Amino acid sequence: MIPLAVLVALAVVALSATAAETPAPPPASPAETVAVAIEEWPVPWETSRPRDPFVAPDGRVWFVGQRGDYLAWLDPETGKMERHELPEGTGPHNLIVDGDGRVWYAGNRAAHVGWLDPASGRLERVAMPDGQAEDPHTLIFGADGEIWFTAQGANAVGRLDPATGEVRVMAVASEGARPYGIVVDGAGQPWLTAFGTNRLARVDRQAMTLAEVELPRAEARPRRLAVTADQKVWYVDYAAGYLGRYDPASGAFAEWPVPGGGEARPYGMAADDRGRLWFVESGVEPNRLVGFDPAAERFFSITPIASGGGSVRHMVFHPPTRTLWFGTDANTIGRARVP
Repeated sequence: MIPLAVLVALAVVALSATAAETPAPPPASPAETVAVAIEEWPVPWETSRPRDPFVAPDGRVWFVGQRGDYLAWLDPETGKMERHELPEGTGPHNLIVDGDGRVWYAGNRAAHVGWLDPASGRLERVAMPDGQAEDPHTLIFGADGEIWFTAQGANAVGRLDPATGEVRVMAVASEGARPYGIVVDGAGQPWLTAFGTNRLARVDRQAMTLAEVELPRAEARPRRLAVTADQKVWYVDYAAGYLGRYDPASGAFAEWPVPGGGEARPYGMAADDRGRLWFVESGVEPNRLVGFDPAAERFFSITPIASGGGSVRHMVFHPPTRTLWFGTDANTIGRARVP
């Protein structure tokens, strides 16, 4: 039995977020932007919602079938895919791959985080503490190899020690916060979006306390986020169609309306190795991959996703190949090569 420990920390410290928004320039039109090369691989398991691809050390790209209860990998060189079954009702939502090639996934509908050793086929589960974090959502590796995760329905964020199986859970103080996207900054501190509110939150990983940051607009609903090398925290406002930036050092915000307008529904998001932001407008058909250059404060790239997308819900940047990876509701896995 894997040992478990539970800590619920309710200490929440409000951070100052009183700086005024920076006036935003008009968004660029598609005619003014550079297109990006996007390749998509159809997934053979129909309507299984393949999502959240992650590049493993051996170059294979792992992804989950949220509606198909599977983990699978793609070989981008050959197009081959192979599926590994999960127990019925797992509802895998997200995965990440560690340096040893072990695949960690969020058992969103079955209250666990699990892992697969592809070499042996061994599959293990780490159960969530009773009544806490029952719907693990998005996973990310921390500074020391720990795994941080959000739990949207449980209104919580958690930490898993892969070596011991210890799970510690922290409740988010704001009611209906719906913790969603999660990233780790340069100091190893996790940041997350509270999709049910107009807030971000930062975890103090040493004290296991959480501080919330209120966004300037009450109607904002941040869904995904990214941190750039200068430690600015970027987010997409899914509800109103904005790209936003928060500077933790000064408390200042800046926001830009996205090219697709108020109904663009910006969703999957990542930062590249040049500090540029990429996100997908999921409210337009087809979905569009959009690039933003913070230095020039302009949207420099808009590329339609050929399959239509349906909704691109999550996206990761792979530095060695300078590629963005994403899954689509059109049942494809996509790769974009950034300029």
